[in-house]
Amino acid sequence: MARHTTLEERIQIIEYGQAGMTTMQIAQQTGWQPSTIRKWQYRARRQGRKGLVSKMGRPKRGALSSFPTRVRERLRDWCHSHPGWGPKTLAAELRRDPDFADQRLPSLASIGRFLKEKGETKRYEQHSHLPESTGQKASAPHETWEMDARGHDKVADLGIISLINLNDRFTHLRLLSYPLQVGTQRVERYGDTEDYQTVLRLAFTDWGLPQQIQVDRDSVFFDNKSKSPYPTRIHLWLLALGVSLTFGRPRRPTDQGQTERSHQIWAAQSLEGQQYESWTQLYLALRARRQFLNEHLPCSALDELPPLQAFPQAKHSGRCYRPEWEAQLLDLQRVYAYLAKGRWFRLISKSGTFSLGREIYYLDYHLAQSQIEINFDAADQHLVCFAADGELIKRLPLKGLNIETLMGSFLSQLNLPLFQLHLPLDWQSLRALRLFEIFPTTT
Repeated sequence: MARHTTLEERIQIIEYGQAGMTTMQIAQQTGWQPSTIRKWQYRARRQGRKGLVSKMGRPKRGALSSFPTRVRERLRDWCHSHPGWGPKTLAAELRRDPDFADQRLPSLASIGRFLKEKGETKRYEQHSHLPESTGQKASAPHETWEMDARGHDKVADLGIISLINLNDRFTHLRLLSYPLQVGTQRVERYGDTEDYQTVLRLAFTDWGLPQQIQVDRDSVFFDNKSKSPYPTRIHLWLLALGVSLTFGRPRRPTDQGQTERSHQIWAAQSLEGQQYESWTQLYLALRARRQFLNEHLPCSALDELPPLQAFPQAKHSGRCYRPEWEAQLLDLQRVYAYLAKGRWFRLISKSGTFSLGREIYYLDYHLAQSQIEINFDAADQHLVCFAADGELIKRLPLKGLNIETLMGSFLSQLNLPLFQLHLPLDWQSLRALRLFEIFPTTT
């Protein structure tokens, strides 16, 4: 059995040395090996009396002490420059860093202990599970996308930014995060139809057209001021492209739980602790981070595989889209077929008119304050108006539904041989610039 010196013996060794005895003399006097004598004399010189207190077991050197110093330094640098990055992100960054190729790297738990030791961890509230959503469950890549805008973030030197985030429900792909500039010192605007069309055009170009997109009931997507809602312009535009639009239930953010969680991921990955000199720099940083999220960051819902490793076939939906093809891809027959399934009720104004899809129709001033029912006839694209008793009143040609209206200002920009942006670039110019970047170059 191994013998250990007692505190009394260690003190005696020090006192013998102070009395002028040599190491060999002390060894002969105490019966301990010269190496043991030198060990305790060295500790006494370095630490004084407290150095004689025995610390059994492996010396505590801190988390990741068995790894090279540069690993700890790199993690510490990342923590300071990207406070939103957690152990999983840091581990993924180490794996793809060429400086640490073919080296043993710390586990998630070890990195977590390191962050805790350095005071870099965050305090999280206890999780609780929300009731299951009754929304449709996707069964294939690009069957259902989710789209939603995050709340407003103040970004230094840029103003107030709202991230519009797109995710694929089945594969957990992070399709796009688009920084919508909504103000400088305060919120001055909200995302409109043109903004969301820009976001979707960029995503369609990268990934192809999905089968359907689920959104909340924001007024851009849903006529939430009417008890008998008519499809909005972006809804009709998507229908013409062959993409269905579905809606989450009112006040049920869990219906888009994946995108709600992605808001935190995008903010932590690209906004927290970061500074950007321009909107374009932020936009490009988000696109670069998208590659990391899809190809390198493990996803717990996919057995800790990144989305594109778990579903390599999800790189494209197979339904091709290009902005310059859009006018040819839009098929109004799809819209007519959809409208033919609807029915709307309106109250006739004092002047004999009613509003449908932001278009004003004149019926008859004698019908003022009466309720009518409106159907759509796809055969000749007419609205069919009925009185409350079911009697036919009149047929009116549908207004405002054509390719030009659905495409908005993008069509006029697309047809210009040269397009000069005004300086300094405002949010409208930046929106157009992003789309023109994905056009093919010609010589």
